[in-house]
Amino acid sequence: MASHRKWSPTGTRIAGIRTPALATAALTSVALLSQTANAAPSADPKPSIEEVEKKVDDLYHQAEAATEKYNATREKTAQQRKRVDSLLDDVAQRTEKLNTAREELGSFAAAQYRTGASAPDTATLLLADNPQDYFDQTQLMDRLTSRQKVAVDDYVTEQAATTKKRAEASQSLQTLTTTQSALKTSKADVQRKLAAARDLLSKLTAEEKARLAAIEKKKQEAADRKAAELAQQQAAAEKKAQEAAAQQQTTSGTTSTSGTSGSSTTDSSYTAKADKALAFARAQIGKPYVWGATGPGSYDCSGLTQASWKAAGVDLPRTTWDQVNVGTTVPLSDIKPGDLVFFYDDISHVGLYVGNGMMIHAPKPGAYVREESIFYGGESIIHSVVRPA
Repeated sequence: MASHRKWSPTGTRIAGIRTPALATAALTSVALLSQTANAAPSADPKPSIEEVEKKVDDLYHQAEAATEKYNATREKTAQQRKRVDSLLDDVAQRTEKLNTAREELGSFAAAQYRTGASAPDTATLLLADNPQDYFDQTQLMDRLTSRQKVAVDDYVTEQAATTKKRAEASQSLQTLTTTQSALKTSKADVQRKLAAARDLLSKLTAEEKARLAAIEKKKQEAADRKAAELAQQQAAAEKKAQEAAAQQQTTSGTTSTSGTSGSSTTDSSYTAKADKALAFARAQIGKPYVWGATGPGSYDCSGLTQASWKAAGVDLPRTTWDQVNVGTTVPLSDIKPGDLVFFYDDISHVGLYVGNGMMIHAPKPGAYVREESIFYGGESIIHSVVRPA
């Protein structure tokens, strides 16, 4: 006999009531969805003003570093282009001389033919891949006059030189093409960084922009206080040095030129040059920062310092990375007007010191050449101070 069992629905018992499996699954899903909704944070929370400010500053810093890379590559491209042009001019001149030598050899071959000479080998020479090998394998040189021999020598020399220069020009063209591609890449990198910074700023409300401006104002005030402190420290050191020099003069009865700080240690010729550089820089205040620009209507940071010192008769390299290696590095406590102040570990920014803790610099895209505290981003970002002349 078949076994008959009473059907028992599966499920769980809630408050003494057995629930079907389907209902249980539905309840479970609802519970899970509820938990997920409660646990999941809102998507992409809006960053704080402080976070936006830091991100924008970082992007501008990255853009400036990319600008210096662009400047270096552009300078390299210009140098390579000059070399290519020079090589191509040389090749053209040598080719012209080679054609003249070839024509002279051709006239000798025609003369040999007209006089019934048994070997029109000079004409064959003109088609040889390697004229010198051809000479080594024949008796042609024995049958040439001294004038013809000179013409042949000229031809061989010019052909070898022209072949070499053509190879150099070809290699230089390939190098130039590679550098131009790198220039295009670095330019695009700058543009991406600046576009990202502009995009962040464009999303701020009027209230948020006001708060950002307030943060910048506080930073500026702190930087100005730090600049004033440096000026006071230098003034105190100057006074102490003068008093020590006066005391020594009184004691020994001689004039002393020693001093640990102050204008007595500054070379007069440097001061004169620095004054010219600073006068030029002051005349540029108010002109826009444009990355890659060297004046006269706009500048980037290293373009401004280069142009300023050029006005004083001192040639500086184009980029911050090269400018930092020109001249003498001095401690911040001994900084003098005209010195170059470099910023960040990657040495991507530079300003021209004017005294009292202040500098003239081209800050960043969207800003203008201005006088500002060297502590505008805090003392920690100051990399070094260099006296360029």
